[in-house]
Amino acid sequence: MSPAAELALRPAVPADASALARLRFAFRADLEPPAEPEADFLARCTPWMLQRLAPGGSWCCWVVGGADPIGTVWLQVLEKLPNPAAEPEWHGYVSSLFVRPEARGAGMGSRLLAAALAECDRRDCDAVVLWPTPRSRSLYLRHGFGLRDDLLERRARRNSP
Repeated sequence: MSPAAELALRPAVPADASALARLRFAFRADLEPPAEPEADFLARCTPWMLQRLAPGGSWCCWVVGGADPIGTVWLQVLEKLPNPAAEPEWHGYVSSLFVRPEARGAGMGSRLLAAALAECDRRDCDAVVLWPTPRSRSLYLRHGFGLRDDLLERRARRNSP
């Protein structure tokens, strides 16, 4: 496969589920120590991703690279309740934008994010939300995201071990 084909951006397909689960593990393990062995996570995550990559669902995913992608982004389109105001009735939720460390700095994160945002525009989303990591914050700010002061969050309480 040519180097250009290796860096092609494309929609993910069900056959990518295993590679995407490995990228998800790498992404989260880079942020904090895993709470389960990698093999257990992959056994749980791969079928979840396989199901969400089936046509017609509310999740979309894109990858950069060939059979073993080096980057990915997920988008879930969330339907809002019908609204009599003049605003679109959809939100976009961007998640798990990740590029392998050795491939960072070449614009792949921007390309992946642009694909997700183009889909939000195509679907006429009212707003797009995400939870950035400290490292990714500048990427999102460059793409028009801003901090909000009108969003509240309640986190689940976890029992300490």
